[in-house]
Amino acid sequence: MKRKHKRYDRPKKAYDSVRIKSEDKLVIKYGLKNKKEIWKAEARVKYFRNRAKGLITAQKDIQKTFFDKLNEIGLGVNSISDVLALGKEDILKRRLATVVFSRGLATTPKQARQMIVHKKIWINKMAVNIPSYLVKVSEEKNIELKVKRKVKKEKPKDENVEDGVSNE
Repeated sequence: MKRKHKRYDRPKKAYDSVRIKSEDKLVIKYGLKNKKEIWKAEARVKYFRNRAKGLITAQKDIQKTFFDKLNEIGLGVNSISDVLALGKEDILKRRLATVVFSRGLATTPKQARQMIVHKKIWINKMAVNIPSYLVKVSEEKNIELKVKRKVKKEKPKDENVEDGVSNE
Protein backbone atom coordinates (compact mmCIF):
# COMPACT_ATOMS: atom_id res chain seq x y z
CA MET A 1 0.00 0.00 0.00
CA LYS A 2 1.34 3.39 -0.97
CA ARG A 3 1.99 5.75 1.92
CA LYS A 4 0.49 9.22 1.62
CA HIS A 5 2.90 12.02 2.38
CA LYS A 6 2.14 15.46 3.71
CA ARG A 7 1.56 18.04 1.02
CA TYR A 8 2.53 21.00 3.15
CA ASP A 9 5.11 22.35 5.58
CA ARG A 10 4.16 23.93 8.85
CA PRO A 11 5.43 27.45 9.57
CA LYS A 12 8.84 27.61 11.20
CA LYS A 13 7.64 30.00 13.89
CA ALA A 14 4.43 28.71 15.47
CA TYR A 15 3.25 31.90 17.20
CA ASP A 16 3.97 34.71 14.77
CA SER A 17 1.10 37.15 15.34
CA VAL A 18 1.48 38.91 11.97
CA ARG A 19 1.27 35.60 10.09
CA ILE A 20 -1.63 34.38 12.23
CA LYS A 21 -3.65 37.55 11.56
CA SER A 22 -3.02 37.42 7.81
CA GLU A 23 -3.98 33.73 7.73
CA ASP A 24 -7.16 34.48 9.69
CA LYS A 25 -8.16 36.99 7.00
CA LEU A 26 -7.54 34.40 4.28
CA VAL A 27 -9.59 31.78 6.14
CA ILE A 28 -12.54 34.18 6.30
CA LYS A 29 -12.13 35.47 2.72
CA TYR A 30 -11.94 32.04 1.08
CA GLY A 31 -14.10 30.05 3.53
CA LEU A 32 -11.34 27.63 4.47
CA LYS A 33 -11.78 24.91 7.07
CA ASN A 34 -8.40 25.43 8.71
CA LYS A 35 -4.98 26.94 8.13
CA LYS A 36 -3.61 23.69 6.80
CA GLU A 37 -5.37 24.53 3.54
CA ILE A 38 -3.37 27.77 3.33
CA TRP A 39 -0.16 25.87 3.95
CA LYS A 40 -1.06 23.42 1.17
CA ALA A 41 -1.54 26.34 -1.24
CA GLU A 42 1.85 27.74 -0.19
CA ALA A 43 3.46 24.34 -0.79
CA ARG A 44 1.91 24.11 -4.26
CA VAL A 45 3.19 27.60 -5.16
CA LYS A 46 6.62 26.63 -3.83
CA TYR A 47 6.57 23.53 -6.06
CA PHE A 48 5.66 25.62 -9.13
CA ARG A 49 8.45 28.11 -8.37
CA ASN A 50 11.08 25.40 -7.90
CA ARG A 51 9.94 23.73 -11.10
CA ALA A 52 10.19 27.05 -12.97
CA LYS A 53 13.70 27.66 -11.62
CA GLY A 54 14.72 24.26 -12.93
CA LEU A 55 13.26 25.08 -16.34
CA ILE A 56 15.23 28.31 -16.82
CA THR A 57 17.88 26.50 -18.84
CA ALA A 58 15.45 24.05 -20.45
CA GLN A 59 14.24 24.16 -24.03
CA LYS A 60 11.36 26.41 -25.02
CA ASP A 61 9.00 23.54 -25.81
CA ILE A 62 9.44 22.04 -22.33
CA GLN A 63 8.81 25.46 -20.80
CA LYS A 64 5.74 25.87 -22.99
CA THR A 65 4.21 22.58 -21.79
CA PHE A 66 4.75 23.69 -18.18
CA PHE A 67 3.13 27.07 -18.86
CA ASP A 68 0.24 25.36 -20.67
CA LYS A 69 -0.45 23.17 -17.63
CA LEU A 70 -0.49 26.22 -15.37
CA ASN A 71 -2.72 28.12 -17.80
CA GLU A 72 -5.07 25.13 -17.90
CA ILE A 73 -5.56 25.59 -14.16
CA GLY A 74 -6.19 29.28 -14.80
CA LEU A 75 -3.07 30.87 -13.36
CA GLY A 76 -2.35 32.93 -16.49
CA VAL A 77 1.41 32.62 -16.80
CA ASN A 78 3.47 33.23 -19.93
CA SER A 79 7.02 33.36 -18.60
CA ILE A 80 9.16 32.11 -15.77
CA SER A 81 8.98 35.51 -14.08
CA ASP A 82 5.17 35.15 -14.01
CA VAL A 83 5.52 31.77 -12.28
CA LEU A 84 7.95 33.22 -9.75
CA ALA A 85 5.46 36.03 -9.04
CA LEU A 86 2.65 33.59 -8.14
CA GLY A 87 1.28 33.74 -4.61
CA LYS A 88 -0.87 31.55 -2.41
CA GLU A 89 -3.92 33.70 -3.18
CA ASP A 90 -3.60 32.81 -6.88
CA ILE A 91 -4.05 29.14 -5.95
CA LEU A 92 -6.83 29.87 -3.44
CA LYS A 93 -8.77 31.77 -6.13
CA ARG A 94 -8.88 28.65 -8.32
CA ARG A 95 -10.38 26.36 -5.65
CA LEU A 96 -13.87 25.07 -6.36
CA ALA A 97 -15.34 26.71 -3.24
CA THR A 98 -14.01 30.12 -4.29
CA VAL A 99 -15.16 29.74 -7.89
CA VAL A 100 -18.67 28.72 -6.77
CA PHE A 101 -18.86 31.77 -4.52
CA SER A 102 -17.48 34.16 -7.14
CA ARG A 103 -19.96 32.90 -9.77
CA GLY A 104 -22.84 33.69 -7.42
CA LEU A 105 -24.04 30.13 -6.83
CA ALA A 106 -23.58 30.69 -3.09
CA THR A 107 -24.02 33.78 -0.95
CA THR A 108 -21.00 33.19 1.33
CA PRO A 109 -17.76 31.21 1.01
CA LYS A 110 -18.85 28.95 3.87
CA GLN A 111 -22.13 28.22 2.10
CA ALA A 112 -20.22 27.39 -1.08
CA ARG A 113 -18.11 24.91 0.88
CA GLN A 114 -21.20 23.33 2.43
CA MET A 115 -22.93 22.99 -0.94
CA ILE A 116 -19.87 21.26 -2.37
CA VAL A 117 -19.55 18.84 0.55
CA HIS A 118 -23.27 17.99 0.26
CA LYS A 119 -22.82 17.22 -3.47
CA LYS A 120 -25.03 20.05 -4.70
CA ILE A 121 -22.35 21.33 -7.12
CA TRP A 122 -21.76 19.43 -10.34
CA ILE A 123 -18.98 19.79 -12.90
CA ASN A 124 -19.56 18.23 -16.32
CA LYS A 125 -22.62 16.32 -15.03
CA MET A 126 -20.61 14.78 -12.15
CA ALA A 127 -20.90 15.65 -8.47
CA VAL A 128 -17.67 16.96 -6.96
CA ASN A 129 -17.49 17.02 -3.18
CA ILE A 130 -13.96 18.35 -2.72
CA PRO A 131 -13.84 22.09 -1.91
CA SER A 132 -10.09 22.25 -2.59
CA TYR A 133 -10.49 20.91 -6.14
CA LEU A 134 -8.60 23.19 -8.55
CA VAL A 135 -11.03 24.17 -11.29
CA LYS A 136 -9.67 24.14 -14.81
CA VAL A 137 -10.59 26.95 -17.18
CA SER A 138 -12.41 24.51 -19.47
CA GLU A 139 -14.52 23.22 -16.55
CA GLU A 140 -15.41 26.63 -15.15
CA LYS A 141 -18.33 27.20 -17.50
CA ASN A 142 -19.74 23.73 -16.74
CA ILE A 143 -20.22 24.30 -13.00
CA GLU A 144 -23.86 24.05 -12.06
CA LEU A 145 -26.03 23.80 -9.00
CA LYS A 146 -28.15 20.68 -8.73
CA VAL A 147 -31.06 20.90 -6.34
CA LYS A 148 -33.15 17.83 -5.78
CA ARG A 149 -36.82 18.61 -5.79
CA LYS A 150 -39.01 16.74 -3.38
CA VAL A 151 -42.13 15.25 -4.89
CA LYS A 152 -45.19 16.06 -2.83
CA LYS A 153 -47.59 13.19 -2.45
CA GLU A 154 -51.23 14.16 -2.47
CA LYS A 155 -53.31 12.81 0.35
CA PRO A 156 -56.18 10.65 -0.84
CA LYS A 157 -59.52 12.32 -0.23
CA ASP A 158 -62.34 10.43 1.40
CA GLU A 159 -65.31 10.28 -0.94
CA ASN A 160 -67.85 10.74 1.85
CA VAL A 161 -66.21 13.81 3.31
CA GLU A 162 -66.88 17.09 1.51
CA ASP A 163 -65.63 20.44 2.78
CA GLY A 164 -65.13 19.24 6.32
CA VAL A 165 -68.70 17.95 6.79
CA SER A 166 -69.19 14.25 7.16
CA ASN A 167 -72.35 12.34 6.36
CA GLU A 168 -73.80 10.58 9.37
